[in-house]
Amino acid sequence: MEPLTTERLLVRPWEVDDAKAALAIYGAAEVTRWLTPVMGQVDDVTAMRTLLETWIAEQPEQLPPRGRWAVQLRDTGEVIGGLAIRLLPPYEEDLELSWQLRPDAWGHGYAAEAATALARWAFTQDIDELFAVARPTNTRAIATAERIGMVWVGETTKYYDLRLQVFRLRPTDMSGQS
Repeated sequence: MEPLTTERLLVRPWEVDDAKAALAIYGAAEVTRWLTPVMGQVDDVTAMRTLLETWIAEQPEQLPPRGRWAVQLRDTGEVIGGLAIRLLPPYEEDLELSWQLRPDAWGHGYAAEAATALARWAFTQDIDELFAVARPTNTRAIATAERIGMVWVGETTKYYDLRLQVFRLRPTDMSGQS
């Protein structure tokens, strides 16, 4: 995927040199406590660099639109978040769109902006729906899913053996999204 640009953001592949910025996301307990499956908090820059190296190495093996990307502010070049599209368990067909931002970037609409751009691109890759899952008490993730245009389709324990709210996005759901 070529980098995607929005009014304020650049969605691009991760780089190993993003480790310090990525640690501000995946090293924050406020972020990792909500991830599904639960991802342990990354402890230091070395561990983050190793994780990024794994993600970068796996990227060419992923069938589009699957993968992981960095979210960068266009005006400052700061990496403030990450996006992913991956298979949900049982890892057969349902694709999950997920977003993570460092806590000081919350509340500015960046997650919805970046995820909308990625979803638009994903729908050019011969898929017809994306899902997001959120713990029932993760009100920020639920609000973001709704801002993207995702439709609540119910609650399930099918994914990750957790009670999760499930949201679905189809291309027609995005007609009013910018």
